Amino acid sequence: MRLKIFSLMVIVLLLSSLFLAGCQSKNELTEITVMEVTHSVFYAPQYVALSEGFFEEEGLDVEIIDAKGADKVMAALLSKEAEIGFMGPEASIYVYNQGKDDYAINFAQLTQRDGSFIVAREPNSNFDFKEMKGKEILGGRKGGMPNMVLEYVLKNNGVIPGKDINVRTDIQYGVMAGAFSGGEGDYT
Repeated sequence: MRLKIFSLMVIVLLLSSLFLAGCQSKNELTEITVMEVTHSVFYAPQYVALSEGFFEEEGLDVEIIDAKGADKVMAALLSKEAEIGFMGPEASIYVYNQGKDDYAINFAQLTQRDGSFIVAREPNSNFDFKEMKGKEILGGRKGGMPNMVLEYVLKNNGVIPGKDINVRTDIQYGVMAGAFSGGEGDYT
């Protein structure tokens, strides 16, 4: 229910921005800073819209910044360095649960499903989750959306984190690919 409310609020905000941008003279653009948790193929429509000038056509001067983490996106929103933040909903929940008066409100769902995938160190064309038992996977930040989704998927496939597989949460999301390439973990 909250996700639907959040989605409706995002749509209203974006439509309001477009409406207000339409009220300006053609030469005046509304500046909007969008802070994203990471550069991702999932945000491709946004990158195309930016590069093709679609935002400018609607009166918006959009700057996209890669914050390299939901905590940094949330900090930028709370300090008013950014107007919009792309991140999982967990950061909003953490701030809200701290009892803060000024907390972010989730207003849109950008993806219908998680787009993460598991990469194995050893090639295997007949992958089975059971093969992950006794191994190690780089899972991202504890309490972060990528790690929570990973643990959910593992459990639903009969692999229990902490029992059947070591899920490492000590490597920052932004450096996981480098750590994996450097020999850390059996999966990422």
